[in-house]
Amino acid sequence: MPAYLLPDGLDLGDALASHFNLHAEPARTSRWTFYDTFDGRLHAAGLILRHGDRELVLLDRASGAETVRASVPDAPERLFARDLPGALRARLAGNVEMRALTPAARVSVRSRRLAVLNEDEKVVVRLSLQEPAGLRSRVCAAPVRGYDKDLERVERVLGRSLGLARADEPLADEAIAAAGALPSGTSSKLDVALIRRQPAGAAAEAVLARTHAIAEANLPGTLADVDSEFLHDLRVAVRRARSLLRQLKAVFPEGALEHLREELKRIQQITGETRDLDVQLLDFEDYADRDALAPLNAVLAAHRARALAAMKRALGSKRTAGALQAWAGLGALEDTPPIELLAGERIVKVYRRMVRMGEAIGDDSPHEALHDLRKVGKELRYLLEFFGGLFPAEEVKPMIKALKGLQDVLGRFQDFEVQADTLRALTAEVGAQPGGPEGLLAMGALIDRLGRDQHRARTEFAAQFGEFAAAPRRAAVKRTFG
Repeated sequence: MPAYLLPDGLDLGDALASHFNLHAEPARTSRWTFYDTFDGRLHAAGLILRHGDRELVLLDRASGAETVRASVPDAPERLFARDLPGALRARLAGNVEMRALTPAARVSVRSRRLAVLNEDEKVVVRLSLQEPAGLRSRVCAAPVRGYDKDLERVERVLGRSLGLARADEPLADEAIAAAGALPSGTSSKLDVALIRRQPAGAAAEAVLARTHAIAEANLPGTLADVDSEFLHDLRVAVRRARSLLRQLKAVFPEGALEHLREELKRIQQITGETRDLDVQLLDFEDYADRDALAPLNAVLAAHRARALAAMKRALGSKRTAGALQAWAGLGALEDTPPIELLAGERIVKVYRRMVRMGEAIGDDSPHEALHDLRKVGKELRYLLEFFGGLFPAEEVKPMIKALKGLQDVLGRFQDFEVQADTLRALTAEVGAQPGGPEGLLAMGALIDRLGRDQHRARTEFAAQFGEFAAAPRRAAVKRTFG
């Protein structure tokens, strides 16, 4: 559905009256609210979600065509997939996942519909005139099935006869940009461009600055408890920064480095319980026996409320503000070696450590051995995130794929154990809830299932580790990073 920009002072109805037989509806003024997730998932999917005139409307970004419309009386401040009406929920749940849809922009729009009629008084093209307050006015032309040639004629008049320019962006994007935000959302991806021969100190500063920017961007949403991904992305930024400070500690001044490492460790600790409970509550949505487990959900929600309150106090403290300031202000030493030399050395060392640790794991090894291997694997993963782009992609990508496969097995192994341990610790509280006995029975079945899932992950370890530590992989690591 093409859109054309209208110059100030142009009366579109008068301009088109000499070309077409028009039927004009009365103008109306509406309050439009455009929604997206913080990280712009609808934008990435080529979609626009708009509320106005007591309806939610899903639009295709490229054509502007409406795909789904649902009655929603008021414009909410927050929408999860579960809150959406049926057709919208089915269409958007896979895009939105656990994220909240929040208002990205609000604008008052005076709109009027014009219908182009043929000689039989049939509607052959529909025009929508939109005059948003403070933004560029536009007209959108929508086809009517079977009248494609009429649409082409209308477009020729709009573009050639009236000299109107095509709109270079949807109204939603213009409104969001005018509100001071990015139409594409705020990314929490690392996205740091480094180059070979760049001093390691400068490269480390760039990565550290990006992790700080991600943390700062996600802190307000974490404190406001908008959705669970704000806390998740904040914690990932902290973990990345801590890993960088461990692996490239030689390029930072020792005193300031140690202070920041301690402060980042503290932030990781004070956010851990809330994140663990977020994961438990997100997993609860997938349980088949949610009704029987309702007492468990109530207990988890109560624990999370207490953990969230404590976390908010800690994150809002002067100490945390000082830590963020230290994070932003930590500078690297001068006269550091080229980044690819130092990064390659660290990647080789961490990889070889993982190989040694994995080879020592047997069928009778304690769970802690796999947990420790997972922790070291995160160090390697972050090193490759930071610096993998400095090395040949044909060597790095297969290594990342093998590492992800191994980390997936190790992650599931640990997650199932943590969840089962948490459930066991809550049995007394769940039993005291209304419906507690039934809830305990369902919990027992759930704990058994988690045990089976953990055992299954354990049996997958040998194959995944074998691929990660195979002789060709070791040779590739030495050849690429050594």
